[in-house]
Amino acid sequence: MLVGEASAQLRHRGNVRLLGSFGYLPQAPVPGGLGLERTGFSHILSARGLDVLDDALGAARRSMADDPSEENIELFTDLQEQFQSSGGYEAESVMARLADGLGLRQELLLEDIDELSGGQRRRVDLMRVLFLEPELMILDEPTNHLDRSAKRWLLDELARFGGALLVVSHDLKLLDHSITKVLHISNQRLTEWKGNYSRFQAQHEADQSQRERASELEQREIARLSTLADSMRASTEKRARKAKSLDKRVDRMQADRTQVDKRERASKFKLPTPPRSGATPLEVAKLGVRYGSNEVLADVTFHAGRGDHIVIIGRNGAGKSSLLRCLAGVQEPTNGVVELGANVEVGYFAQEHEQIDPTLSALANVSDAVLKAERDRRALLGSFGLPSKAADQLPSTLSGGERAKLGLAMLSAGETNLLLLDEPTNNLDPSSIAAVGAMLGAWPGTIVAVSHERGFVEALQPTYCLRLPEERFTHWREEYLDDVEMR
Repeated sequence: MLVGEASAQLRHRGNVRLLGSFGYLPQAPVPGGLGLERTGFSHILSARGLDVLDDALGAARRSMADDPSEENIELFTDLQEQFQSSGGYEAESVMARLADGLGLRQELLLEDIDELSGGQRRRVDLMRVLFLEPELMILDEPTNHLDRSAKRWLLDELARFGGALLVVSHDLKLLDHSITKVLHISNQRLTEWKGNYSRFQAQHEADQSQRERASELEQREIARLSTLADSMRASTEKRARKAKSLDKRVDRMQADRTQVDKRERASKFKLPTPPRSGATPLEVAKLGVRYGSNEVLADVTFHAGRGDHIVIIGRNGAGKSSLLRCLAGVQEPTNGVVELGANVEVGYFAQEHEQIDPTLSALANVSDAVLKAERDRRALLGSFGLPSKAADQLPSTLSGGERAKLGLAMLSAGETNLLLLDEPTNNLDPSSIAAVGAMLGAWPGTIVAVSHERGFVEALQPTYCLRLPEERFTHWREEYLDDVEMR
């Protein structure tokens, strides 16, 4: 709403005024980027319009070489001055600093932007906003996909930022480090709290407790006065007038009742007991993936036994998502084989939610193979924290966290016994992350998961680990938890 990108289905009222320049980091990347060319370099340049200026400057240079007329020379000079004043000649050095800080190899900026991994693309989008140097930054989950060193660098960068910052995040360190005010939305109301997130939590809890106590005392007084008024109604005329007076007092108290927000319930999710698969649900032999000249995976070999929980660890761009897509059958490997065992039903949770059909409502995305009745499918969505109105919405109108919950509900609606999960906790709040971890950790089916969320991986109770790019498959060891957050 604030940046003017509301979908057509979203009704709203009121006004928004953005004063000065602003940069926006969306939660989901824009396919193809926003530059003239489909590269990260052009995408970042477009923040200041330098991609268009550079293209015009090149055309003007060629025109001047072909015909060095006064008009062509003047056009070239004007464009050169615009390019210089917009920081065009320093752009590469600024990008190099940003890329180094965020841990992105600079040569990746020249690759097709849609071929970058989720983590690499997140870094490019962050670079674009930081390169713009706006007066206001509006950031939606800026630390998604970042490792610890990149997060620390970003927090320091935001701390030095001289403009205003508006951020949506579930990263508690970011909220404590960079935030001076919290806007809390609950029950369709927004309240403002000064201080960082930890201070907000303490203040909000104290305020909530105080309101609950005040509301309880008010209710007791209303009940006492109502009982007293009822006892007077059938008595003398004087007492009947007194009863009416008490009724008016009760009405005033009801109208001025202290507002109390409902406390959020701890999330709790559940997967159905899976049908029994063969002893070896999944075997992978000599699997490789290549994009043009870029070899992502060379010779991945491993197997999953029934009930194994396998975690794939590796930096962004190491081929984790490519591997899961091959296992799910939505991408053909360049070489090697993927074999499913007897009685195996695969459930796939894609990092960017590609398994969700964008043309169908949330409810229609939930299979009716097991849950025949619509009310049961609606109840399933509700059990994953999706409100009833969300069931009839298109996935594009849901938040990132709601789309993640829809993906989990879709898995729960089937009879899957092999789950392939690519960052299932992205965009989820801390309570939901804990709930998903507890749900999957107790699930007796077979799981192959990619995650950089340490708490989730710990709750998953892994049995094996596949390390990339080493392509080494080993028994799980607790010390691997230190590598989980590596991106």
